[in-house]
Amino acid sequence: MHELGVLMEVVRIVEDAVREQSLTQVDRLVLQIGEMALVVPSYVEQCYPAAVQGTLLENTRLDIEIIPASGRCRQCHHVFHVAEGYVKCPCCQSYSWELLGGREFMIKEIAAC
Repeated sequence: MHELGVLMEVVRIVEDAVREQSLTQVDRLVLQIGEMALVVPSYVEQCYPAAVQGTLLENTRLDIEIIPASGRCRQCHHVFHVAEGYVKCPCCQSYSWELLGGREFMIKEIAAC
């Protein structure tokens, strides 16, 4: 489970930003995770308490927003939701499509006092 290591890096980044802005407390951290990201949102939620223990984020609430995976067909240009197991465009049945989004992992918001 690499999510703990990823979260520890997020904590470092957020703590640096908090110190840089001379903030004293963070109330909420919002992460955006794509449906096809290499981190699993439920694992992130489970690891969060361990990652923030003893840090400036220890009493911070974590919110996770899921970014849908979307693809665009290279033949008919149809944009569609990419579900697990997709191999072809649902409109023209072409196997030639590109992933537009859904692999993201981003810090969206740091809500502070």
